[in-house]
Amino acid sequence: MTAFHHQHHHQPSADLRRLFHRLTIASSLSILCFSLVYLLTGCCEPELTENSEIKAPTREFLVSGSGWPYERNGTSVVKEVTTATGEGAFSGHPGLKANSSGKEWTATRRLPQALIIGVKKGGTRALLEFLRLHPDIRALGSEPHFFDRHYARGLDWYRSMMPKSLDGQIVMEKTPRYFVTQETPARVHAMSQDVKLIVVVRDPVSRAISDYTQIISKTPDIPPFESLAFKNRTTGQIDSLWSPLWIGLYAQHMERWMSWFPRTQIHLVSGERLISDPAGELGKVQDFLGLQRIVTDKHFYFNKTKGFPCLKKPEGSSKPHCLGKTKGRTHVSIDPEVMQRLRDFYKPHNQRFYKMAGQDFGWQ
Repeated sequence: MTAFHHQHHHQPSADLRRLFHRLTIASSLSILCFSLVYLLTGCCEPELTENSEIKAPTREFLVSGSGWPYERNGTSVVKEVTTATGEGAFSGHPGLKANSSGKEWTATRRLPQALIIGVKKGGTRALLEFLRLHPDIRALGSEPHFFDRHYARGLDWYRSMMPKSLDGQIVMEKTPRYFVTQETPARVHAMSQDVKLIVVVRDPVSRAISDYTQIISKTPDIPPFESLAFKNRTTGQIDSLWSPLWIGLYAQHMERWMSWFPRTQIHLVSGERLISDPAGELGKVQDFLGLQRIVTDKHFYFNKTKGFPCLKKPEGSSKPHCLGKTKGRTHVSIDPEVMQRLRDFYKPHNQRFYKMAGQDFGWQ
């Protein structure tokens, strides 16, 4: 009887211990589950957000420059760069904007790192269109004329004209008038001492005739080329201040640019070789810009009618892409005697330019 009374007296405390033990286990499991849920939602969700938000702008800006899906080593460049971006390839780069979490990247408008500064009727439009095939180049299609005509509008206006770009892409524009404008080198230098400059040069005699051909297409009533090229036709004195001839004094203009920029920052493109070997000239330009050689001979074919290279048809298009009808015009016929006098006039200027350039362009 005593033993039964003792066992009955200790039963409630044993029950309380078991209850407390069960509550402890339940609480621990609850804390563990809450922690797992927190970790899954707090860590993984931003990662998914980052990947999904980066891919879209990367794809847009790599393709929109030209409309071509470029392949590198048999893989799509768009897919390759998107994958790299998803793994945080752009993290910490200053050219991209981030939100408070530092994980949402967007393209921004930046001042150009490269300029095609000349020359008119040298092949600048063709060079720009060829370069736009490269996924790491973002180029303005129109000529902004900032440094020669609109400088008073300021750099903020100039920046607003540029296409949006991702960090690592090169922003560029072309305005051929820059090469021959007196104030432009100092103004460009004030924007950036490290900007890369590209000049397409061409035989100054054929360039002048091409320039005149364009002029008469717009103003057909102007005097003939022969009368405009000379101050005095009888004595043979050349009017070197007439714009089509003045632009061809390359050494004079080059000297002004070299007083502000080292020769290593100025790349000269042969206008003639841009026609005969576009891939070769584009390869040198890509090297100069520090880019991989993606634009190659597989992108071009020679149009016999126009007399210069065209781009093979982009994906999704049924036609190849050639420059507009204003390019490749048939030149006006010029008196051979006038042609020879112009060649004699330019010869010393060309020789001086060859020395400055460090290469002979082979103009007659």
